[in-house]
Amino acid sequence: MPLPSQPLRKLGFLTIGLFDEADPRKGHESTLEIIQLGERLGFDSAWLRHRHLQYGISSPVAVLAAASQRTTRIELGTAVIPLGWENPLRLAEDLATVDILSGGRLNPGISVGPPMHYDQVKQALYPDTADAEDFGYDRVARLLDFVRGKPATDFSGVEGFEVFSDRVQPHAPGLGRRLWYGGGSLRSAQWAGEHAMNFLTSSVVKAEESEDFAEVQLSHVRTFRAHHPDGDRARVSQGLVVIPTDSASPEQRAKYEAYAEKRLPRTATPQGPARLMFAPDLVGTSAEIAEQLYAHAAFREIDEVAFALPFTFEHDDYVQILTDIATRLGPALGWQASVQRA
Repeated sequence: MPLPSQPLRKLGFLTIGLFDEADPRKGHESTLEIIQLGERLGFDSAWLRHRHLQYGISSPVAVLAAASQRTTRIELGTAVIPLGWENPLRLAEDLATVDILSGGRLNPGISVGPPMHYDQVKQALYPDTADAEDFGYDRVARLLDFVRGKPATDFSGVEGFEVFSDRVQPHAPGLGRRLWYGGGSLRSAQWAGEHAMNFLTSSVVKAEESEDFAEVQLSHVRTFRAHHPDGDRARVSQGLVVIPTDSASPEQRAKYEAYAEKRLPRTATPQGPARLMFAPDLVGTSAEIAEQLYAHAAFREIDEVAFALPFTFEHDDYVQILTDIATRLGPALGWQASVQRA
């Protein structure tokens, strides 16, 4: 097995937080329990996906507010909040509030673009301004300004018995340095770097200059850092789907292998008009997965990961997968649990 150029520094995981329409609390509680387990296992971070009008977490910021009161150390992130559904000023207030409640542990990941199925939802979402909304990078820039403390209005001071601020309150010092952009293209990588954000790269990229997933992802990492004020020290987190089987039962291993096999055909060639490339899911023992990761060109350039949990598994499956990642795969990648480093 080739040795990494440097040990993995931060180990995180990402979950979608599915729930049953008939009993949504159970699914949300399961997600909170998984985050608590992650902290006990020493993970550095836990991240939530974002789903609107589906049976997955629609308000990760609210769920992370709850998680902040059940944990003390683990960092809490979103991967990612699609800004097309959000008002940047109001979102800035929510993010700052949760960051304060968590003691400075929030890592908001965001992305741009029109909401999914926009033609079907625009009248509900923006009934008066649907055709005037800007879903480009300016929307991110507004959020960055508000979070980083730039004025949101030219009015402040005392009016009667009330005191007004010209910037978002509460202000969360440090949150502006913990904002992440979830990108899958060279353009987004460059923009995130130029605006001093952190960069989330996942198991989906656009096949712009190559049809080799690892090569494309590597080009994004290098483009981001080339345009970031911190250069090679700029933070990048990789989010591949990783399913170790060390302690899995035979039934679990069969389920995991079937899941990956079903999704494998989409990884062969670019998909759709956007030419999206999908990374294969990595299933096997921790030693086998570590070897595959060390052979991955983009993985060799980073020292942070947020491995993605599969969408449709059961709570007990996630417990097994996370336990194997923390106790076997992480150490195989040179990582040490935070509880051991403290």
